[in-house]
Amino acid sequence: MEAKIQFIKGINEKILPDVRLTRSRDGSTGTATFRFKNPNILNKNIPKEREITGMYLIDDEGTLETRDVYARFINGKPEFVESIYIMKSHDDWNRFMRFMEKYSETNGLIFTQAI
Repeated sequence: MEAKIQFIKGINEKILPDVRLTRSRDGSTGTATFRFKNPNILNKNIPKEREITGMYLIDDEGTLETRDVYARFINGKPEFVESIYIMKSHDDWNRFMRFMEKYSETNGLIFTQAI
């Protein structure tokens, strides 16, 4: 199974996000901020009865999810969607990183460490 991201269950997000990670000094907590510029979920072809219920990170191990999803508008037009996934333990961090490795492999992404 390929790793994928969905905002509406059953509809894969095709736009690749910019992902920013933060982690506490002791490694016990962390956050991942996803930013999707012009995601296909804002496409007018998506049926209106299908609403965004969260962000779902899906792979062969299961689903990670968050309800923290925000759309940003500039001059009345949707510009990007941002979502925050919070990791509350070492196990959560490790699980998230396994998802990201699979998602990266699926989509040909690379990790760049901040300077």
